[in-house]
This record gives sequence, C-alpha cells and structure tokens, in this order.
Amino acid sequence: MKNFLLAFIPIFVAVDVVGILPIFVSFTQNLSKEERRKIITQSLLTALGLALGFIFLGKIVFRLLSITISDFMIAGGIILFCIAVIDLLTSEKRRRMPKEELGVVPIGTPLIVGPAVLTTSLMLIDQYGILVTMTSVVINLIIVGLVFNFSNILVKIFGKAGSRALSKIMALLLAAIAVMMVRKGFFILFNR
Repeated sequence: MKNFLLAFIPIFVAVDVVGILPIFVSFTQNLSKEERRKIITQSLLTALGLALGFIFLGKIVFRLLSITISDFMIAGGIILFCIAVIDLLTSEKRRRMPKEELGVVPIGTPLIVGPAVLTTSLMLIDQYGILVTMTSVVINLIIVGLVFNFSNILVKIFGKAGSRALSKIMALLLAAIAVMMVRKGFFILFNR
C-alpha cells in the first residue's frame, strides 16, 4: 500500500487534474452532453494508450538509443521543472481546437498524459515496479474521467480562482518533484 501511494501521488501531481479542469471546461463548454462524453472517452483512451505504450516500450527505446535511466531522470526533471515554471507563471492555458480531434489532442495528450506523466511513470517503474506504476496511472485516469464528467459542478464549487490556486499548488509540487528527479539522476550518474 505504501509503494502504491508513493507511486500514485507523483502521477496525480503530474496529471494535475485540477489544473486541466478549467481548460477542459473551456474547450467543451459549447458542446452537447453527448459530444462531451465522446471527448471524455476519446481523451481517456488516448491517455491510457500513450501511458501504457510508454511504460512497456520506453525502456526498449532507451536501450536502442543508449540512454541511461540517469540521463532520462535528469532530462525529464529539467522538462518537468520547465513545465512547472510555465504553469506557475502563466494565468491561462486556453486554445480553440476542432471538436473532432479535441479528445486526442490536446486533451488526451499533452494535457492528461504529457511529458510530466511519461517521465514520472518511467521513473516509478524502477522504484516501485511496473504493476504498481500501471495501477497508479489507471486509477489517476479514472479520477480524471470522474472529474471531467462532473466538471460543471466542480467548477461551481471551486470557482475559477480556486481552480487556479489549486493548479498553482500542483505546479509547485511538480517543480519539487522535478528537482528531486534531477538530484536522484545525478546521484545515480556519479555513483556508478
């Protein structure tokens, strides 16, 4: 249970469901209930396929490219840190996209499963194993689906300012996780 929580929390922070909720609402506010459901399903399937594909094939790609886990931890930590800083410094992440591809891009990826989730997942496999990591990803995606399904109610509860504040806290946690990953990557690199 402890390992599951240690894997679940970084993925939860990396997904940042509270942070992407206002973006999801802004993309889907003028759509019918049926269209929104279709986009939710499409985005969750895209996110799941990408995350699981990366979990299973990421290490093989690393071997082919001669990338070590410490290389990926350092690079991934830097990218996560940049994402966190951008999230901390920007006030809105709003774009208009055609609804046919909205569930795949940008909601499924990179919003739900982007560099932060992929990097975090690959790091967690080494620490806690593939089963714990996959379970953490799947449960986080179930949470995203529930949050998206009840998005109108949640936005009313949090309000726009509350959603932004929670998103900034998540970005700060993501920055801290990024620094930890870079630190661990250097530790592994220099202790070979």
